[in-house]
Amino acid sequence: MERTGPPARSTGVVAALSAALLAAGGLTALAPSAAAADTDLARNGGFESGLDGWSCTGGSGAAVGTPAHSGTSALKATPAGADNAKCSQVVTVQPDSVYTLSAWVQGSYVYLGAEGTGTTDVSTWTQSSTDWKQLTTTFRTGPSTTRVTVYTHGWFGTPAYYADDLSLIGPGGAPAELPAAPTGLKAGTATASSVDLSWTGSAGATGYNVYRGGTKVLSATGTSATVTGLTASTAYSFQVAATNSAGESARSAAVTATTSAGGGGGGGGLPAHALVGYLHSSFANGSGYTRMADVPDSWDVIDLAFGEPTSVTSGDIRFSLCPVTECPNVESAAEFKAAIKAKQAAGKKVLISIGGQNGQVQLTTAAARDTFVSSVSRIIDEYGLDGLDIDFEGHSLSLDTGDTDFRNPTTPVVVNLISAVKTLKAKYGDKFVLTMAPETFFVQLGYQYYGSGPWGGQDPRAGAYLPVIHALRDDLTLLHVQDYNSGSIMGLDNQYHSMGGADFHIAMTDMLLTGFPVAGDQTKVFPPLRPEQVAIGMPASTQAGNGHTSPAEVTKALNCLTKKTDCGSYATHGTWPALRGLMTWSINWDRFNNGEFSKNFDAYFGG
Repeated sequence: MERTGPPARSTGVVAALSAALLAAGGLTALAPSAAAADTDLARNGGFESGLDGWSCTGGSGAAVGTPAHSGTSALKATPAGADNAKCSQVVTVQPDSVYTLSAWVQGSYVYLGAEGTGTTDVSTWTQSSTDWKQLTTTFRTGPSTTRVTVYTHGWFGTPAYYADDLSLIGPGGAPAELPAAPTGLKAGTATASSVDLSWTGSAGATGYNVYRGGTKVLSATGTSATVTGLTASTAYSFQVAATNSAGESARSAAVTATTSAGGGGGGGGLPAHALVGYLHSSFANGSGYTRMADVPDSWDVIDLAFGEPTSVTSGDIRFSLCPVTECPNVESAAEFKAAIKAKQAAGKKVLISIGGQNGQVQLTTAAARDTFVSSVSRIIDEYGLDGLDIDFEGHSLSLDTGDTDFRNPTTPVVVNLISAVKTLKAKYGDKFVLTMAPETFFVQLGYQYYGSGPWGGQDPRAGAYLPVIHALRDDLTLLHVQDYNSGSIMGLDNQYHSMGGADFHIAMTDMLLTGFPVAGDQTKVFPPLRPEQVAIGMPASTQAGNGHTSPAEVTKALNCLTKKTDCGSYATHGTWPALRGLMTWSINWDRFNNGEFSKNFDAYFGG
C-alpha cells in the first residue's frame, strides 16, 4: 500500500495530529546562542560509538557509516508495522532552565523532540529531505525537572530515516546514578514455549534487561516482558536488571518458572492432518442442505453452524435444526443424533460452533458468562458432541480503552469468555475439542494495531482475539483463522499481503507459527502456536466467500509451510511438517462445487 504521508487512524486522530504538527512548526526557528557556561549534554550524539546511550524501539536502529553528516557514523532507523522507529536517550538537566535541541536528519517525516520537560514537551519535523537538514527546537524545564528524554522517530510505512550530530545545549545537571535493582519479579502465564514476567520498576531507570540462566535474552522499556523460544516441560531461572545512562543495576532476585508440556490442547484422536468443515445445520442458503449422514468421509472435524444467542448480551445459546419450510430434506432430530454417533464411531469429531456472521455474543457480565456455560453444556449433552468451536465475528469481541496487554486482559467480554471456556474444558476433560475461527482482523492485524491504540481512535476490535487465544493456548486443539473476507494484512516481512493466493496463506500462517510483537511492542510478543494446533482457513468455492484459492495455490501454500518449497517471494521463519491441515467454509459449498476442495486435500495428504 502506497502512502504519501502519515497514515490516517481516524478523523479525530488526524485532526489531533494536524494540530500537533502545526504547533511543532512554530518551534523550528533557531534559538539564541547558548551561554558560555552551557554544554552539550547529549551522549554519543554523533553515533560514533554505535548506539551507546541510545535505545531504539523494536530493534529499529543501527549505526551506519554512510550517509554521515560528519564523522564516520550516523543513525539509521527503520519504521516497521506499528513501530515508528523511535530512538531516545534520557539526559540529566537542571530545573527551570532553557535548552536547545538540534540534529541533522535525512528522510521523509523525520521528527526531533523532547518529552518529560516538566513544561511543554516539544517536537519539530521535516516532511521530506533527500539531503541533510538541521532541525532545532527549544524548551524550558519545569521547576523540579532533572531528566528529559530526547528522541528522533520516523513515521509508519515510510522508509528508513537518518540522524546525526544530535546535541542538547544547556546547563549541565547532576550526574546520573545507577538505579536500584528491580524488585517483585514474578512469573505469570507459562506455555510450552514462553513465560510471562513482570516486576516493580526502579526509580531513575529508563529500561530493563531480562536474564535467563545468567544470559541476557531481551531488553524492555516497561515492567513486563515475555521470554519466548523455550522448551516444553523445562524449568528456567530469570532475573531482571534496571538500566539508565549511568549503566546497569545489580540483578533482581531470581524467579523460577517451568514451561508446560508440549502436548497441551486436548482433543486427542485427530489424524496427523485433518480437514475441518462447517455444516449448515440450522439454516439453508444457495448451497443447499446436507444431512449429517451424507457428510463425506473426508471431513475429520464437523462444525455445526451455528449456535446463536437469544440476545447479544444474554449468553443464552440455542441450537436447532433447519426448519422444514427452509430445508425440505432436513432429517429428524433422532436421525441427526444417530448420524452424529455414526460419525464419531468412524473417528470424526462433531462440534457446536457458536457465533457466525449473525450470532453476536457479548459476555458483558458474570451472569451472561454462567448462562453461556450452562446453555452450551445443554447443547453438547443433548447431541452428544465432542466440543466447541468459537466463531465470534462482528462486534462480539472488542477491547476497552486502556486494555493494552494481551497477556493480562481487563475487558469483561474477553475475561468472561476465557473463564467460560476454561469452565467447559474443566467439565468435559482432556477429550474436549476446542477450536477457534477468528478473522484476520482479530488476530494477525494485531501485529500492527491492538485495541484503540496509544492515540485512541483505532478500531477497538483490532487484535481482540489475541488475549483469548493466548489464555487458552494450552487448552486449544485447533486455531483456523479465516484467511478470507479479509483486507490486506501486513506480514512479518512488513509487506502487505492480499487474499486469494498462496502468498496470503503462507504469510498469515507463518505469523501464527513464528509469533509476533503485538502492536510492534517487543516486550509484548504473542508466542508461536504449535503446528499441530494450526489449520489454514479458506472458502471452498468462489460462491462461499471472498478470497477463494485455487487448488494449485493451496498446494503451493502447503508445500511452502510443510516442505519449504514453492514459497514464492515470502521467506518463512521455519518449516512445519506437523501443520494440522485445512478448514473451510463450508462442507455444503464444497459439495455444491463437486468436492473440489476436499478432493485436493485428500490427494495431497493421501486421505
